[in-house]
Amino acid sequence: MPESALSHLECPECKRTYNANRVQNTCKACDSPLLARYDLDKVRRSLQVEQIASRPRGLWRWAELLPVRAAKNRLTLGEGDTPLLPATRLGRGELGMPGLFIKDETSNPTGSFKARGLCVAVARAIELRRREFVIPTAGNAGGALAFYAARGGCKAHVFMPKDAPRANQAEVQASGADLVLVDGLISDAASAARLAARGRRWLDVSTFKEPYRCEGKKTMGLELAESFQWSLPDVIIYPTGGGTGLVGMWKAFEELEYLGWLRGKKPRMVTVQAEGCAPVVRAFQQGAERCEPWQQAHTLAAGLRVPNVYADRLVLRALRESKGTALAVTDEQILAARQEMAHLEGLLACPEGAATLAGLRLLLQAGWVRKTETVVLFNTGAGLKYI
Repeated sequence: MPESALSHLECPECKRTYNANRVQNTCKACDSPLLARYDLDKVRRSLQVEQIASRPRGLWRWAELLPVRAAKNRLTLGEGDTPLLPATRLGRGELGMPGLFIKDETSNPTGSFKARGLCVAVARAIELRRREFVIPTAGNAGGALAFYAARGGCKAHVFMPKDAPRANQAEVQASGADLVLVDGLISDAASAARLAARGRRWLDVSTFKEPYRCEGKKTMGLELAESFQWSLPDVIIYPTGGGTGLVGMWKAFEELEYLGWLRGKKPRMVTVQAEGCAPVVRAFQQGAERCEPWQQAHTLAAGLRVPNVYADRLVLRALRESKGTALAVTDEQILAARQEMAHLEGLLACPEGAATLAGLRLLLQAGWVRKTETVVLFNTGAGLKYI
């Protein structure tokens, strides 16, 4: 079995390093997320790109670039290797864009991209002898944690806003996890979760409060690179709440570039948020290095209703290093785009995924995206959960 090349953990702000063989949360010096680092020179010497494609399908075929050392600890419910769909009718027909694609994450366990991050986070935690977890969630992450914890024989405590989609609540309850419904937003759920966890040995797997959810989300970028024969698209448009996927994909591209596997330049990364909750967009447009908490957050896209972005420095850095951008769309534009994706592509997208199409239309109108460019939209979850 392939071995993980995990070397250590690093703070991206102060460059302080941490022991990856112990449970670590965030940087003690500058309150930053920690990132997993790998012995990429070893990977470059021992792994050929052709070997990846010959392995059984799924997230763990990238084992050298993932943090779980022992094969027995690599939990799976069949996550990863989601389809990259050519958006033929929407792209070539409606928008005049022959190079438009949709990376559809709905075939993941529990119907969303959250499966990737929680699969890896739970697997690595079990390897480090932790078996009880706590998470605040807008919905999908809670369901993913609940089922991966069940798969690993562990216990999960999920704190969720009372108005989260009923389907998300039901799947947490079905898994046997402990569900606590909270008045307010995901930030209020986070406060309740911290209070409940005090004095208990629960591992907090909140967005970027541990290093390994990002590694699971990173596999979206690895798969994209492989799908495009190691020559990446011009633009990736991504719905951004906490930003784990965007940061993870940018990290994946940097690692692949170091390995010498990429041909050409990296893509321009685009954040799409809802007008009712757009802290990253505001900070990006103001040229700020940090995001200010968004007051009175509201949007029908539950996954975009994240008023506090803990990894704001990493998200903004990825946008600026990639020469990308950030923009906000209205709930009305999201609903129109969702209907358009269903009618033209047969894809019932979640509101967050539909927001990427709404964002693309604005970028085309502004001339920021050219119709000749290759563009990937991310549909991050199943629309059925929102009916």
